[in-house]
Amino acid sequence: MAKKFTVLQEGTGTSVGSQQEAAQDTQEDVEQKIFMQESDASNFLKRRGKRSPKSQDEVNVEKRQKLRADELRREHYEEQRNEFENFVEEQNDEQEERSREATEQWRQWHYDGLYPSYLYNRHHI
Repeated sequence: MAKKFTVLQEGTGTSVGSQQEAAQDTQEDVEQKIFMQESDASNFLKRRGKRSPKSQDEVNVEKRQKLRADELRREHYEEQRNEFENFVEEQNDEQEERSREATEQWRQWHYDGLYPSYLYNRHHI
């Protein structure tokens, strides 16, 4: 795919002949110089980017982009951590509830009605 790439150049000379022929020749010449392959244009711009220093505006924009990316990454990890903490808390609550129910069932099963419940029948040392 050809990308449009404009090049400004000085006129190189004059031609002898009709103005219409000269206009066609220059039009064809300009078209050959203006259009280049996308890969060539990309390589040209990359090389040029390495040669020329960045303007302060470009530096500021890049810094803002990096800061925004860092902020989004931080928010994402914080959200993941909160979700995991909530999951673990729910799991612990469920396990505690199951243990409490099992203990209560054991106490009811072993209570014969003659003594106070298990909690009040401990031997104090």
